[in-house]
Amino acid sequence: MSLIRSILFALAQTVFTLLYALLSPVIFLFGQHTRHRLLSGFAPGMLWLLRNICNIRMEVRGLENIPRASCVVLSKHQSAWETLALQQVLPLHVWVVKRELLWIPFFGWLLALSSPIALNRGKGKEAMRELLAKGKEKLERGFSIVIFPEGTRIPYGEKGRYKIGGALLAKHTGVVVLPVAHNAGKFWGRNAFIKQPGVVQMVIGAPIDTADLTAEEINRRVEDWIEGEMATL
Repeated sequence: MSLIRSILFALAQTVFTLLYALLSPVIFLFGQHTRHRLLSGFAPGMLWLLRNICNIRMEVRGLENIPRASCVVLSKHQSAWETLALQQVLPLHVWVVKRELLWIPFFGWLLALSSPIALNRGKGKEAMRELLAKGKEKLERGFSIVIFPEGTRIPYGEKGRYKIGGALLAKHTGVVVLPVAHNAGKFWGRNAFIKQPGVVQMVIGAPIDTADLTAEEINRRVEDWIEGEMATL
């Protein structure tokens, strides 16, 4: 049954993404804030398909912790699920992504319309300078910045190395860090086609004030909190 549901979801996902992508030339004509609102139906639509076809639902705890001001969001990364769910849960935000993702047909077009901070990670220090400069600009314009500190999707039950870029950005700009943990990989695994029914649990932690912390301390607190929550999910 899970295989059949997953096939149906893949078909629906393709059609839904294609329809949105065909509207991209029109959406492109608007400013970033308007484009964000026009694109805001994509993630809820995909989550609706996931819920009704694959019976994957979600529960979110800690919504009261989301600050009104822009912030740096550092989230666990296990599957494509959180890239959809965070769009529905968080207010105005942009993503830090690998530049190569923009080259994916249809999906990449939609991602580009959201004006992400697309980095060439192979450039090392230059990419970090670009993150700090563009991140500061986005935060000043009222956008929060979403970063996956592990850099790539990590299988459920495993842990990657937490990179310091997000913590450096928060320290550089003086904004708070919002940590996010979830167990999406338990139901929609890394690069997995077959999706298992169940309830994904997402936990949003209390904001971390970065004023009196070094970037290393910020990164360590984020890692300790997220991995501590993962042990209970």
